[in-house]
Amino acid sequence: MKKKVTAVFDIGKTNKKFFLFDKDFQEVYREYTRFENIKDEDGYPTEDLERLKTWLKEVFDRILDAKEYNITAINFSSYGASLVHLDENDEVVTPLYNYTKEISQEIIDSFYEKYGPKLDFALATGSPVSGLLNSGIQLYWLKHTKPEIFKRIKYSLHLPQYLSFIFTGIPVSEHTSIGCHTALWDYNKKDYHDWVYKEGIYKILPKIVSTETSINMNYNGKRIKIGVGIHDSSAALLPYVRSVRKKFILVSTGTWSITMNPFSEEALKDSDIDKNCINYMRINGKAVKASSLFLGNEYKEQVKMLSEHFQVSSEYHKTIRFNHDIYLEIIKDFEYMYRWVSISDERMPESTKIPYDNYEHAYHQLVVELVLLQVECIKTVSGKDNIERLYIDGGFTDNDVYIQLISHYLRNMRLSTTDSSLGSALGAALCISDVRLNSKFLRKNYALKKHVPFIIQ
Repeated sequence: MKKKVTAVFDIGKTNKKFFLFDKDFQEVYREYTRFENIKDEDGYPTEDLERLKTWLKEVFDRILDAKEYNITAINFSSYGASLVHLDENDEVVTPLYNYTKEISQEIIDSFYEKYGPKLDFALATGSPVSGLLNSGIQLYWLKHTKPEIFKRIKYSLHLPQYLSFIFTGIPVSEHTSIGCHTALWDYNKKDYHDWVYKEGIYKILPKIVSTETSINMNYNGKRIKIGVGIHDSSAALLPYVRSVRKKFILVSTGTWSITMNPFSEEALKDSDIDKNCINYMRINGKAVKASSLFLGNEYKEQVKMLSEHFQVSSEYHKTIRFNHDIYLEIIKDFEYMYRWVSISDERMPESTKIPYDNYEHAYHQLVVELVLLQVECIKTVSGKDNIERLYIDGGFTDNDVYIQLISHYLRNMRLSTTDSSLGSALGAALCISDVRLNSKFLRKNYALKKHVPFIIQ
């Protein structure tokens, strides 16, 4: 008898993952791949959409024919701030523009001259000025710099919804993708911002459906429930919201480290915007106060530099465990030593200086400085809420130095970590199920570990 499973594609900028979960949401199968980037018309690196589409179909068709599994449902989680533009023949019109690509300052200035002031706009949309990280700005940029291309667009889909579209052919929009720092949504009005209507952008944004929507389809002769996709950060949050009864903060780590407070009732304030606070959206449309930090990207760049400096393997950092004595030496006369390449911080020096003669000390110094930034994000999104529970998931849960330091600097919070690879995928699977979760879910499905602060000597 074939095992009934839910399939999930979890598409990150680096890793493309495929999972199967059984009825108890236990992982029964996974596979990963990576693709080289291609270049857009300006030579800027971007996702190879055609290769991604081919891989999605190949994997799904192969598993569909597998003797041991009966796929009853499929859903998709992926990164945000990325749009796929389709013409009337459902052909992709432009490259998937990378959200780190810079666009003309004139375009950004002209937008805020029309629809600012910047601070008021950021407060309403939960979207500080961030160029193409505000995916709505991409639509404005296309309309005003590439009008002939813009005229060809029938639908613009956020990436999670495009992944679903590949299998259903049905274009939709949903709240979690619209609500993630896109500059499209007015959180006060609970509708698209006025500019979306004034510019006519709403005409190419498909109908909004619930994130929990699924489309029952006959796919290759099999009846399957196909989800509409979900933004990965909102997906990572979902299992916690559904299973944890007390208020908590979730830090979802990876290329970006996203700190989320799904219980904040306060609207964003000027001081929040100054600290890079943004809004995400839960599947029910409720705002999530969040702070983003380019933690994984910065870590990758700095570790690469350290490997070259000390002439060690690029994988050596994975072997380092927290060393209490090294930490005490570092904080005795603490000073900032690293100049970030992708994070802005007024305390960083003009250039990186490494006075240590061994990798371990330099590495501990690096993680201390990154953790201090992370702790600020956690305190910012906590606001006045007296929240005692802190969950961390994603890649940094495997980093002993990072976890020990977080536990130390936030001694008033009860820190738990969860499995490093399942967060977004499991959230996407849950999203299209009607299963009620209990408090044991995280321990059973997420390899929940509790951490206590180290003793200060």
